[in-house]
Amino acid sequence: MAAAICNDGPPTFYDDSNAYLGVGDSDTVFAADQTDLQAAVNKTRAGMDSGFPSVADNVISMQATFGSSDANHAWLEWGVFNASSAGTMLSREVENLGTKTTGTWVLEVDLTVEIGDEPA
Repeated sequence: MAAAICNDGPPTFYDDSNAYLGVGDSDTVFAADQTDLQAAVNKTRAGMDSGFPSVADNVISMQATFGSSDANHAWLEWGVFNASSAGTMLSREVENLGTKTTGTWVLEVDLTVEIGDEPA
């Protein structure tokens, strides 16, 4: 984010061709130095659904669909990425969303961007 704000290098944007949501089965506590989901094996990324990401005011909405054969494991963490593998992780959350064994699941994420101080 800092590089994009300061035009310090070519950032890969989190747009409809580069944004991915990932899910994994690790409940490792978040740490600022993490660059990927913490699951050793069971982690899966999916690209944005049509029309996502979208921006309204200061909220970025992202949505990805995981098909019947994708991400069939516990969903204990999720993250936002700018590549289908590697890339930069914008955000990671440790949250038990259940265990997917079949069927289609949709992950929806809203990120609120706040810059500056609240007016006095």
